[in-house]
Amino acid sequence: MAPRSRQRRHKKPPSSVTPMVVTPPTVVTSVPLTLSKPDPSIDALGFFSLENNVPGLSQLILQKLNMKSYEEYKLVLDGGASVSGFGFRCLREMFQKMEDTFQFCAHCRALPSGLSDSKVLRQCKRCRNVYYCGPECQKSDWPEHRKVCQELRLVAVDRLMEWLLVTGAFVLPSGPWPCLAEVVQGWDTWFSMRHLQLEAALDAVLGSHAMNTLWANVGRPRPDPDVLQGSLKRLLTDALSRPLTLGLGLRALGIDIGKTGGSTVHVVGASHVETFLTRPGDYDELGYMFPGHLGLRVIMVGIDVSANFTQSTSTSPLEPGTVQLSGHRGLYHDFWEEQVETGQIAHPDLVVAFHPGFHASPDLMEAWLPTLLLLRDYEIPTLITVYSHQELAASLQILVDLDTHITAYGANPFASLKPEQVYSNPNKQPVYCSAYYIMFLGSSCQLDRTQLEEKVDGGV
Repeated sequence: MAPRSRQRRHKKPPSSVTPMVVTPPTVVTSVPLTLSKPDPSIDALGFFSLENNVPGLSQLILQKLNMKSYEEYKLVLDGGASVSGFGFRCLREMFQKMEDTFQFCAHCRALPSGLSDSKVLRQCKRCRNVYYCGPECQKSDWPEHRKVCQELRLVAVDRLMEWLLVTGAFVLPSGPWPCLAEVVQGWDTWFSMRHLQLEAALDAVLGSHAMNTLWANVGRPRPDPDVLQGSLKRLLTDALSRPLTLGLGLRALGIDIGKTGGSTVHVVGASHVETFLTRPGDYDELGYMFPGHLGLRVIMVGIDVSANFTQSTSTSPLEPGTVQLSGHRGLYHDFWEEQVETGQIAHPDLVVAFHPGFHASPDLMEAWLPTLLLLRDYEIPTLITVYSHQELAASLQILVDLDTHITAYGANPFASLKPEQVYSNPNKQPVYCSAYYIMFLGSSCQLDRTQLEEKVDGGV
């Protein structure tokens, strides 16, 4: 158990077409929200917070996905229902309905159903991303929209090109690194290292049947090859950001990856983002970052882990050089008591939380508090990531208030380079996944063992 002098317990908070699931990014605003499920979920919070900016948008999304409720939508993300259940008859219909979910006036927030017969939503011709119900709204909105128009143009291309990753048509470069791992300190050196292999992969995708099929069905002109290549590179960084950020944590926190039996990383607060459609080889790049490692076990833990990703976890030694992915559905402090303390699951060498969002809502903070205290009291090396400098500042303040010993924080050299549009507030500055990191280890005011024994013996 955790050291008794600091241990604190808290009550648990009450078809033939390969579809793309429209998933609002989990960038949420700091507002109180009552969720309709017993455990606060950042997935649910992100979905329902759409209503704060665009009333009716969540229902529009469900309608376009041929669903009746959020529970049905969540069932697909959880892996409990087939994505073929969306009922799209062809690719063209799928892409059109996906685009329909972005159709509301960026200035007055009007949905298509709220327009008079004489009005129709039209795209900004520059970014092909945001919509306006008329020239008056577009003109009034331009002072704000001009700040993000260029970035939103990239977003509009990326969300279509992502279909190539979902279908497996775009295969990420893989294989042992041809240089010393210490040389690769960020994306510039990673791209330089993978240059020849990457160029061949990009050329193959650009000329593929899948690429031609994509642009024949999206209802807009095909961009120039350099635009498409830039999009593929951004998508690649988005897919590899998580495994390489795990590697950053292992490296920066001095974790011994040469431990007999392998090393273990727990990804806490994992959701559909980390587990839905994740393939066994998606974290191979983490293994190549540490040549000669004796096995890396990555266990995703969270209440929103997809059901089809929840696999049995084994404590048996790993084969040297292998990366094993598995998942567990539930709250981390429960997982710790039921699986880790009983010896069924390996004690973590590192814990990572991607965008925990505990700064955003009292419900989420209450759900995260037992886990944060556990990580602090057990002195487990921990890394968390956030989307923006604002989130970084808010999260740091919370961790300082909890007396955690923050060892490092800053810009993540392996942040995703793919801009993420704030779904219901398109003129808000786009954010980037895992843009910043925070590392902490134990408590900032923790007593050493001798001092603790003296206080206990003295009856303090």
